[in-house]
Amino acid sequence: MDQPFHIRLLPIAILLLFSSAGLARSQSFDFYVLSLSWSPTYCATQKGPSRSPQCSGDEEFRFVVHGLWPQHERGYPQYCRSQEPQRVPRSVGNIVFDIMPSMGLIGHQWRKHGSCSGLTQRGYFSATRQAFERIRIPPKVSDGEARLTLPAAEIERSFVAANPGMSTSGIAISCEGQRLKEIRICLTKEFRFRDCAEVDRGGCRLDRVELPPAE
Repeated sequence: MDQPFHIRLLPIAILLLFSSAGLARSQSFDFYVLSLSWSPTYCATQKGPSRSPQCSGDEEFRFVVHGLWPQHERGYPQYCRSQEPQRVPRSVGNIVFDIMPSMGLIGHQWRKHGSCSGLTQRGYFSATRQAFERIRIPPKVSDGEARLTLPAAEIERSFVAANPGMSTSGIAISCEGQRLKEIRICLTKEFRFRDCAEVDRGGCRLDRVELPPAE
């Protein structure tokens, strides 16, 4: 005997309900981490004809955006389901290309992190630019004209001094060997500075951190 039409639709409705709930959970997060990469450290590993455009152009980059990462108090979401396409068109990438100079990086950051933001591609990269423009990068660590060696704690303090409202519990240094790799700054969804215990605990604590010069 055939089931009534509304009963046959029930399993589909339940599936859609749980699918929507899963999507909503994947887009729920507590704060952002803005990761700024020290370009000379990255470019030191990029040799030969296949090196990144970030390292082979006429412009000498200093701090560039690695990504804007939705974060939980513990851990972070990644590779979330999204209504947006996987590929980021150049017209959208141009929103941040001057501060994030690689379409490969832009696409990867969208798929891994932006897809978990609950924003459109255009909205996510506009948010990335807004977060970057929120930060004042201290000249002491952004000059890039000569090799510089500083304690990790001093690099943190220089950012805190340049950015009212930031604390040393809301910023973390990432090192690659003895070199500065990244600065990670925690922001609310409204781009206000905030503390982030887990991110801070994972920071580099070296007494001597090298900033290679821009070349």
